[in-house]
Amino acid sequence: MRSPKLAALELRRFGRGTLPRAALVALLVLPLLYGALYLWSFWDPYGRLDRIPVALVNEDEGASANGRRIAAGDDITEGLRDSSTFDWREVSEEEARRGVEDGRYYLSLTVPADFSRRIASSSGDTPESGALQVRTNDANNYIVGQISRTVFGEVRRAASTKTSRSFLDQIFVSFSDIHGETVKAAQGADKLNGGIGKAEKGSQDLVDGLKDARSGSGKLSQGLKDLHKGAGSLEDGSGKVADGTRRLAEKVNALNAEAGPFLKDNEKAIGATARFVADSAGRLRDDLDTLEERAPAAAKDAREASATMDALYRERCEDADEPDPACADLKKAQEAVATASDVATDVGALVTGHRADLKKLDGQLATLEKQARTLAKRAPHLSEDLEDAVGRINKLNTGAGKVAAGAKKLNKGLATAETGARKLDKGVGELKTGADDLSGGLFKLVEGSEELAGGLHEGAEKIPDYDERDRDVRTDVMADPVRLVSSDLHKAPNYGTGFAPYFIPLSLWVGAMVAYMLIAPMNRRALAAGASAWRIALAGWLPVVAIGVLQTAALMSVLHWALGLQMARAAGTVGFLFLVTACFAAIVQWLNARFGAAGRILVLALLMLQLTSAGGTYPVQTSPAFFNALHPFLPMTHVVEALRRLVTGGGLEPVWLACAVLAAFTAGALALTALSARRKQVWTLDRLHPELSL
Repeated sequence: MRSPKLAALELRRFGRGTLPRAALVALLVLPLLYGALYLWSFWDPYGRLDRIPVALVNEDEGASANGRRIAAGDDITEGLRDSSTFDWREVSEEEARRGVEDGRYYLSLTVPADFSRRIASSSGDTPESGALQVRTNDANNYIVGQISRTVFGEVRRAASTKTSRSFLDQIFVSFSDIHGETVKAAQGADKLNGGIGKAEKGSQDLVDGLKDARSGSGKLSQGLKDLHKGAGSLEDGSGKVADGTRRLAEKVNALNAEAGPFLKDNEKAIGATARFVADSAGRLRDDLDTLEERAPAAAKDAREASATMDALYRERCEDADEPDPACADLKKAQEAVATASDVATDVGALVTGHRADLKKLDGQLATLEKQARTLAKRAPHLSEDLEDAVGRINKLNTGAGKVAAGAKKLNKGLATAETGARKLDKGVGELKTGADDLSGGLFKLVEGSEELAGGLHEGAEKIPDYDERDRDVRTDVMADPVRLVSSDLHKAPNYGTGFAPYFIPLSLWVGAMVAYMLIAPMNRRALAAGASAWRIALAGWLPVVAIGVLQTAALMSVLHWALGLQMARAAGTVGFLFLVTACFAAIVQWLNARFGAAGRILVLALLMLQLTSAGGTYPVQTSPAFFNALHPFLPMTHVVEALRRLVTGGGLEPVWLACAVLAAFTAGALALTALSARRKQVWTLDRLHPELSL
């Protein structure tokens, strides 16, 4: 029976029951679980540092330098909060100490109270360096402490560079300021030289002018004397005015005290009375018009009635043959009518004779009516008007008092001015003498100013003048004179991608190791049938290789599609891993076939040696000499180096070398397995009674 058929029969055993099928599934997913879970657990730890709680203590009190406020602690705190490094939690110093001690915080960073002051001191006489204080606790986590030292080193360098840049920028600004000010000083010296010459001529003019000033100061003194006298009169008059307004205010306030409440309480009654007076005056005017119109007509009618009554009386009582019995009554009526006629005549005469007086009375009634209506209209506001008038009079009184006080001060000030004018007259005389001395001194100053201007121009040419662009360039260079220009030819995007070449072969080795715990390294049927050694070796190797291919496909699918592993050469990576699976299966098969139960321990021991000497984490040169000696001779070393080039990119020389090494290991292991198979075909006492079984 051929080897592939024997291998197929070996695999078909796993389909005969539930447990074998479960064992096969577990066998397929074991490398997946081992490799994928391990890589997943720290796929991108540096990308999740913002989940690590870290205490941040900012005790910086700030400082001032060159007129600017410096708050370096606040700047650092804000920068750290905005960064994605660590979960910064601002707490007190005591809380940070306790938190690092009991493990609530992995570490703490403290900005001391004098941090800004020390940084600001760089521009002073006694510069000091600022110190950030880091507290770690390796009992919490050693790796976090190592990461923090790198992170805080960057923080320190950034803070130092920023501080140096600020200090150096001030120096270059100072150079430019000094240059500019020196140029201005030189220009000023030129102007000073010219100005001193003018000043020399002006000093002579000053001498001449002071003669006239002496005459004017005498006149000023006499004028102030007269003005002082007039101010005395003003003080007396304003005092009298203030006294008069004071008395007026007192009277008005007293009147307001008496009449104010009455007006306020009787505003409605006053308004009603005023309206009644206005209405009555209007009716009287109408009656006067009626009287003036009807009085003459009434007199005329009365006279006519009296004449008619006289004629009737004569007819019935005097001229009649027999008098009327009612003559007595008619006589009374005649007399009454006569009297009414006289009264009507007198009234008509009175109205006619006093027409001008009645006209005047009508005008007075009209004025009374108008005033009464105005009073009725203003009646609701009489108390307010009175208060307003009182307030104005009080303000007048206050103003008059201020005027009087001002006049008094003016009089006093003029007295002082009069005294000062006399002193001025004396001082002008002394000033004239000084002006003569000034004229002589300015002559010497002209010579000195010429020398000063020349020296300042020479100095300005020697002082550098940096514009803003020059300052930025020089500040950057001096603040950070040595820079690291790095380039990554084939950068791994994250931590997991960088370690995948190490953990993928580890998973496949474990897969092969577990596979030979379920599958016999040499087919028992072939051994019993006396098949050739090579057929026995291949029959035990091919099933595990087939399982390894499936393990590789499952593992790489999950790593790529679930975890996001990006490979520069995906097809090459998978194909190479098939070769790795075949090699590892051959090596594990041989150890199990040759050493039996002890071979499993040797498989595990060989795995440990490969892991420690492959250089999968730190460069192998950092390991002891023993591991450096083993490094070139173990297959996993070449697998790790080849996978790095296949996953992240780069030259393929290590890949071809690894393929050759793996092929050699595979062929050698299969040959040794075949040799072991030949030996197994001969039964010995050790095979019948093994010393160790697992």
